[in-house]
Amino acid sequence: MSDNELITGFLRAALDGDVATLKACLAQGVDINVTNRQGRTAITLASLKQNYDCVALLIESGADINHQDETCFNPFLVSCLNNDLKLLRLLLPAKPDLTRLTRFGGVGITPASEKGHVEIVRELLAHTRINVNHTNFLGWTPLLEAIVLNDGGKKQQEIVSLLLAHGANPHMTDKYGKTPLELAEEKGYREIAQLLREAGA
Repeated sequence: MSDNELITGFLRAALDGDVATLKACLAQGVDINVTNRQGRTAITLASLKQNYDCVALLIESGADINHQDETCFNPFLVSCLNNDLKLLRLLLPAKPDLTRLTRFGGVGITPASEKGHVEIVRELLAHTRINVNHTNFLGWTPLLEAIVLNDGGKKQQEIVSLLLAHGANPHMTDKYGKTPLELAEEKGYREIAQLLREAGA
């Protein structure tokens, strides 16, 4: 088998959830961190397809879990973006780099807060030291994203409550100088505004 065939077979196996072929390719000396044209490694492909057995094997075999593709995806950020708690729990013991940025400059908890992924946010706050006050390229913290970019409903209220309980700063403004409280009030999110007041905003 040529090197190209080995690489193609390895990446295809990650997409297909074919653990046996992954093992065979690794035994033949394939580079575990080889990438496709989009810069995606086998472990990122397996993560996107929720092929958890493949992800576990690749972690165990020493795959680089932090490598990012051309769109900034890596397994950890995929878990946060896609609300994939099982993937996140597979990855956390392998100590992913929590400072890697999405294409908008957020850390993992940023899109999770925006999208209403309550269990992801809870897991990150309980088991990591991720920066809850990180500011992305647009000038928004996870707290601001949770308020501005969603519907103010129960999930967003819970996320705001979790973020505030774990050190989110209720006074950090957006790039126009607006506070979380001002933004919540503008949007008519009374419950979130009340949570912010209770946190000293």
